[in-house]
Amino acid sequence: MNFEAAVDYLLGLGHETLTIKLGLRNTELLLNALDNPQHSFQSVQIAGTNGKGSTAAMLDAICRAAGIRTGLYTSPHLVSITERIKVSGVEITREAFAACATAVRGVSEQLVAEKQLETLPTFFEQVTAIALIAFRNAHIELAILETGLGGRLDSTTAANANIVAITQIALDHQDYLGNTIASIAAEKAAIIRPGVQAAVIGRQQYSEALDVLLQRCKETGVTPIPVESFETRVNLALRGRHQLDNAAVAIQLAELLRETGFDIPHAAIVRGLETAQHPGRLELIQHKPAILIDGAHNPAGAESLRVYLDEFAQRPLTLVFGAMRDKQLEQIGEILFPVADLLVLTTVDNPRSAMSEMLEPIAQRFARGKILKSDRGATALQLALDHTSREGMICVAGSLYLIGELRPQILSLR
Repeated sequence: MNFEAAVDYLLGLGHETLTIKLGLRNTELLLNALDNPQHSFQSVQIAGTNGKGSTAAMLDAICRAAGIRTGLYTSPHLVSITERIKVSGVEITREAFAACATAVRGVSEQLVAEKQLETLPTFFEQVTAIALIAFRNAHIELAILETGLGGRLDSTTAANANIVAITQIALDHQDYLGNTIASIAAEKAAIIRPGVQAAVIGRQQYSEALDVLLQRCKETGVTPIPVESFETRVNLALRGRHQLDNAAVAIQLAELLRETGFDIPHAAIVRGLETAQHPGRLELIQHKPAILIDGAHNPAGAESLRVYLDEFAQRPLTLVFGAMRDKQLEQIGEILFPVADLLVLTTVDNPRSAMSEMLEPIAQRFARGKILKSDRGATALQLALDHTSREGMICVAGSLYLIGELRPQILSLR
């Protein structure tokens, strides 16, 4: 397959969330048939509701500053699927992605033909396998794996990372992970397995989440390393006070890696924190008006964005908002909508999207400024540009899918 055919094939497996199949058996069989690429390098796995992607990006930047050849696997992507797989900070090429996807497809179809699997592995299972064989082909030293959903049955857990971390736990994906903080924490805590060297536990907003994580460590005989956010003179490249918590986890992971033999000097930690990039997360685009883009797809993420906007937003502030219909729209709206002088509601180009008409009653309850609507993200952005003065700010938020849809258009404005 060429790149376009590979992407078509993977998308043909179904949307990665709508067709999710939680369980490790498919991935384990697939990796075994691919000669277990995950055995070729050491791995760190990072789970959590919020902050896991930022933490992974910081750790990757730290390790690269130390001269370590890294593989970084994150999800979802914003524009191109190649964003999910980076080697030493560089996206996988379309050609390399296609080659790995072809190999994974062939093995997947063979497993079905041999009746070892009933159906083809899902989108996320196959992309995880693609990442791991790409890392083996690139001869990386360390893989940094962001958990896709949950942890207990997430495909990345099949890589058997020997160091794990869990960032902040909050309510999200309740349909899959449970309706309580404790149940969600239990799903994520399951990446803490017997044989894991240590589990770094980020600062938790909810005591019941911390209790679950510590109990899991006790049950598995794994050393827990709880960390708090730190005060530092380092200028974090990633915006938002919540990134102090994520940076603390990344630093602790770097120190654990140093204990396993990786040479990570203090200067590399500083350099990594000062240069880490994670597009679409409080990303500020220099323009007049300034444009801030942030996923903020659950209440905890919305709260972090609101704190940032209250402190740093230029006025007037326009909020372009679109989200998935299975999210906690009332809570997110209550947090974000009052801060906007102008609220532009839109429908995201995604089968799970909440229609703008679904968002309007929530906006009527919580918004303090004017409300506009558009069924297309591009039109919503143009409305924001037309109605926001050059001295103000536009914030695009609510879903990473919306960010992926509009980010290329926003970047073209510079």
